[in-house]
Amino acid sequence: MILVSFLSSVSKPLMMAFNNSSWRLLHPSFFLMGIPGLEESQHWIALPLCILYLLAVMGNVSIIFIIWTDSSLHQPMYLFLAMLSGIDLVLASSTAPKTLAVLLVHAHEIGYTVCLIQMFFIHAFSSMESGVLVAMALDRYVAICHPLHHSTILHPGIIGRIGMAVLVRGLVLLLPFPILLQRLIFCRATIIGHAYCEHMAVVKLACSETTVNRAYGLAVALLVVGIDVVAIGISYGLILQTVLKVPGGEARLKAFSTCGSHICVILIFYIPGMFSFLTHRFGHHVPHHVHILLATLYLLVPPALNPLVYGVKTRQIRHRVMRVFSLKGQI
Repeated sequence: MILVSFLSSVSKPLMMAFNNSSWRLLHPSFFLMGIPGLEESQHWIALPLCILYLLAVMGNVSIIFIIWTDSSLHQPMYLFLAMLSGIDLVLASSTAPKTLAVLLVHAHEIGYTVCLIQMFFIHAFSSMESGVLVAMALDRYVAICHPLHHSTILHPGIIGRIGMAVLVRGLVLLLPFPILLQRLIFCRATIIGHAYCEHMAVVKLACSETTVNRAYGLAVALLVVGIDVVAIGISYGLILQTVLKVPGGEARLKAFSTCGSHICVILIFYIPGMFSFLTHRFGHHVPHHVHILLATLYLLVPPALNPLVYGVKTRQIRHRVMRVFSLKGQI
């Protein structure tokens, strides 16, 4: 009886301590479901995702290599394009390997720290990509509206500072995401109904107060996308105003054609991103597997298509690629 009462008195405080403690002490990992509702088709879904990832890696590495090795391409537009390709490489590589492992070999488990790191990289580099698109819109504005001063306004020093500002903004704004998640208590199931660690998907698992996390996530999304879209809109509004003043339809068409690649990249990036963001918070009637699939494609389609868009629409890069392949053919 004495032993039983002793064990009972010891076990009660221990149970209370475990119940009040953070989930991380009890469950050191999350469980990624992949694409819920499409479990039987996940192997087939992995095939196009794998192709997109390979395209993203090969295309962006090629863009970076071409710009790096060709001194004639060391101009603002191409330097910003190299930044975009570097960001796309990180963004795709932060998502695709683990997603493909979940879909192909059922490697569903992901460590708590690894999950936070993946989440930070995905959101931080998405913010950086948006910032680079603003910088590219600025470059098009200066090139069309102030062509005689293009090289003096956007000299290498300014380009470096813009790149650093984009990097710092992404790191500073998104670093609170994992920090704020550290204070949450996860005492329910740790199953993430997603193919990767997305911020809101992790926040929804917490059984403690998440108002700060939700409010900060919404504020960052609206701040980054709002400011960047407005800046891009102003740039293209001024470009349109200038182009319409140019006499001759051929000259106007040529001016517009220089913006074609950038406009395609903007649409590829922002439209799926906004759809994913809105459905995660407000799209309760959108099937869950549709949202997960689109959210995964959003992180792989832009990195895969951006090099193809610029390769097809940008004459200098297209000619350089053709020259490389013609040399290989001769060898």
